[in-house]
Amino acid sequence: MLPSSRAFLLDVDLQPGKPPILRAEATGDPLNWVAEHREELRAVACEHGSVLVRGLALRGADKIGAIFRHLANTLMCEREAFASRRIYSDGVYSSSAWPANQPMCMHHELSYRIEFPGLMLFACLGAPSHGGVTGVADAAAVLNALPAELVKRCMQEGWLLTRNYNDEIGASYVQAFGTEDRGAVERYCHANAIEFEWQPDGGLRTRQRRSAIVRHPVTGQLCWFNQIAFLNEWTLDPEVREYLIDVYGEDGLPFNTRFGNADPIGEDIVQLLNQVYEANTRREPWQVGDLTLVDNISTAHSREAFEGPREILVGLADAVHLADCSPTVEVAIR
Repeated sequence: MLPSSRAFLLDVDLQPGKPPILRAEATGDPLNWVAEHREELRAVACEHGSVLVRGLALRGADKIGAIFRHLANTLMCEREAFASRRIYSDGVYSSSAWPANQPMCMHHELSYRIEFPGLMLFACLGAPSHGGVTGVADAAAVLNALPAELVKRCMQEGWLLTRNYNDEIGASYVQAFGTEDRGAVERYCHANAIEFEWQPDGGLRTRQRRSAIVRHPVTGQLCWFNQIAFLNEWTLDPEVREYLIDVYGEDGLPFNTRFGNADPIGEDIVQLLNQVYEANTRREPWQVGDLTLVDNISTAHSREAFEGPREILVGLADAVHLADCSPTVEVAIR
């Protein structure tokens, strides 16, 4: 996704509080329009972090899948999912199954993996009657707004994700790793720097340490890049959190995050992170037929609570390896 002067060929509407919006005039097949403007769309997404394309009148999962495949260099198969998705076709998914009355706070997709999508693709087949916005937030702005001591600690230690896979809540290990073969799961964990422990009840517990701050491989920007807040116990609805702890114990939550040295991350830090995200959030309600491109490194995204049916298709595109995003510590620590 290299920035390009071709981005200026598109008339992108930039307004405070809203994502960049491009009103397309696709009089024929939307795929033909996307094919004609592919490089400009990718350049705009890289330059501005995201772009919402309105006016393509997208219809049908097959057509959207073809558009995703055309926009992407490659589409990724999801691994290590924290919630189930419907699979429409290879590399084309539904949004994550998550209670409609509970928001999914800001995060970078699969930022706990060592290989993650560089580009997210979203298309709206069904807009809810209320809410359900996919908000976006500038990761560099979020990083710059955080307290220096927190940034320094996260730069030095990274963050730790602990997961407990079972068949009762969240994604099972079979869903997350795409196999029932324990040996294959173990090989995957070894290859992806994941500590694992099989539980007596047949469940799986994993721990993985990841960088919390990365450098964008194209723009060179330092970005706050993680799921520290989203996958932390204090982001859960209080009643849900209490229930899960009562049933599974504090160490048995489906997921939780800590500092890289395994110290707990308190509710105050999670609230701070979510406040900073909110201060930098841009939002625009979905309309049926919308297409959105999001640079997954420079831009976090969320999903607000909603009412009514909502159908958003998702493509995870253009895999990036964490090793290609290593920041310069001297520059990042303020």
